[in-house]
Amino acid sequence: MPTMAEVARRAGVSVSTVSHVVNRTRFVSPEKAQLINDAIAAMGYQPNELARSLKVASTNSVGLAISAISNPYFTDIICAVEAECARLGLMVFLSDTQEDPDRELSVVRAFHQRRVDGVILAPSGAPERAIAYLAEKKLPCVLIDRFADDRFDQIGVENETAMRALIDHVASFGHRRIGYIAGQPGLATTRERVDAFRASLTANGLECLPHYVSPENVDTASATASTHAILSLPAPPTALVTGNNMTTIGAVRAIREKGLSIPRDLSLVGFDDFEWADCFEPRLTLVEQPCTEIGRQAAALLSARIASSDAEPHAVRLQATLKARQSCARPAQTRPSDTRSAHARPE
Repeated sequence: MPTMAEVARRAGVSVSTVSHVVNRTRFVSPEKAQLINDAIAAMGYQPNELARSLKVASTNSVGLAISAISNPYFTDIICAVEAECARLGLMVFLSDTQEDPDRELSVVRAFHQRRVDGVILAPSGAPERAIAYLAEKKLPCVLIDRFADDRFDQIGVENETAMRALIDHVASFGHRRIGYIAGQPGLATTRERVDAFRASLTANGLECLPHYVSPENVDTASATASTHAILSLPAPPTALVTGNNMTTIGAVRAIREKGLSIPRDLSLVGFDDFEWADCFEPRLTLVEQPCTEIGRQAAALLSARIASSDAEPHAVRLQATLKARQSCARPAQTRPSDTRSAHARPE
């Protein structure tokens, strides 16, 4: 492979002039720059990016550590992060931490060893060691989705207002017995949504019964089992709220296994609108999170943090949107047999 010195000899200029053109570090006359670019094209010269990064202490790369890449919610965020980083001239290295704190720490260390300029992290349920490492190494970082440490820039949704919108919607149909199937244990989003569920019931003058709440579900299988347990109670809820897209799928599976119909026998609403929601029968009422904006702003926040490490950290809460469809109706025991609910206004 040709060297910079060989390019300089062919173009009839000094090595430092070639370096200034390649790295854009100083003005070079258009005539000389053209000679250099012609020589580069003719010889097939490729700059040594590793050597350049060592010299300027920047690799123009960032690490993106996601806790569950297979989750469609995170897939949308990943695409948005990558698009914004490409616009900013940053390369993205992606890794799946698999909700494992040990792997999470290993991934963060590996990113640091590869000299990334910063990290975007969706924290696991126990991120203390990874976050401590980031803080100790002073590696620029943005936490997404889960607010885990206010020493870092963080971005996610306003869970309280989104949950309140869901409960207000369900209560407007006359439901008094409302159950909740929560998401992953240990996550800030899980805690916030459980707390907001209870507070929203109280705000609507409804009682939060402990046996109607399944506070932690690690996957769709556990959400299915929890839904079965709640629906097997002597007086089960007439409506269920789910904490994320995986618990929604688990709940739908359990409802069908019990031979129940949505919303005739049981109303169902939840967090995380997803592409398949329109394929369910009926179409599901869900909260849509602004995934594209979360990813875009996370990349922008990280770029700003890399440029100014001393600035005060920002915590950004974006508003989610309730997508009202056909999965919520009046409780069966209060519904007229020959008329459709006056409250049902599907999207």
